[in-house]
Amino acid sequence: MFHMANDSGYFRTARQLEQKGFCLDGRAYRRGSDVFLPLFEGKMFQQFDHRSAAVVLNAQNVDRQGQPVATTSREHENPDFLPVPAYWVEMKSVIEYYIDGEDTSYYIAFKGVTSPTNERTATATFLPFAAIHHNAPIIVLKGHSVVEKCCFVANFNSIPFDYIVRQKAGNVYLMNYVFKQLPVLPLSAYAESDTAFIASRVLELVFTAHDLAEFARELGYDGPPFNWDEGRRGIVRAELDAYYAHLYSLTRDELRYILDPKAVFGEDFPSETFRVLKEREIKEFGEFRTQSLVLEAFDKLAESPRFRDEMPKRVSAFEVPKHKN
Repeated sequence: MFHMANDSGYFRTARQLEQKGFCLDGRAYRRGSDVFLPLFEGKMFQQFDHRSAAVVLNAQNVDRQGQPVATTSREHENPDFLPVPAYWVEMKSVIEYYIDGEDTSYYIAFKGVTSPTNERTATATFLPFAAIHHNAPIIVLKGHSVVEKCCFVANFNSIPFDYIVRQKAGNVYLMNYVFKQLPVLPLSAYAESDTAFIASRVLELVFTAHDLAEFARELGYDGPPFNWDEGRRGIVRAELDAYYAHLYSLTRDELRYILDPKAVFGEDFPSETFRVLKEREIKEFGEFRTQSLVLEAFDKLAESPRFRDEMPKRVSAFEVPKHKN
């Protein structure tokens, strides 16, 4: 990744490039054979969304310098819309910077700067070929298929996984030594039906703009980007969250606890998990929408042959008898 301070000599602003005759063409600035690619920062993406925000560089308000500007729903609905970064980096420098032999049509990156008090703590997505800021570490999965990479991203963004990250993240940085301890499911945990279910939904969530067309083609999809529909995306994400709850062999009560401990133990219970997400959705939808959608999907999946007949059954942690010493 490009370090914001140590590698600042690589960075160019839009104004600097335009003064030298470069013109913006899609995501890149071009002048003849010279190409500058955007510098992706962690603040520019969210789960399954590489177009979450632009970055303010020349704001009239000094306090807004370098801050994200959220992409609107209307902008998201336009598959040609591409948020503008603060800086660009020459393409040949990007190619030299990254790992030899690794496919550079897209990357997996996660937010290195996070917090248990955010709506979601673990955040990963696919990014198109570009320069990547050091606060958005790249995850290299050499030798793995694009379907397997989809499973990793879905796992990383799932509610059960996020719950564990919240217990591990001690500050605003998701440190490498913490990352290595996280309980990512091994490939042996997946049946063929699992990977098909997961990859098709990751494709729908991720491929909303033309700049990730190569990612879609590798998954065997040659159609246009999927429409950005907030309601539909909520349902698809809930299906993935519920699927991973089953893959982690959670019981329904354990999933309810992860989503909201008060739903299990009552309003006076002192612990909380996804409070910020819960409060935002109650204000916006009149209910904890994620909880409702995930539990509905969990119950539906519980009746499928995959989880009704094939997965081992567990006794809920809340039902295990307590033994006297």
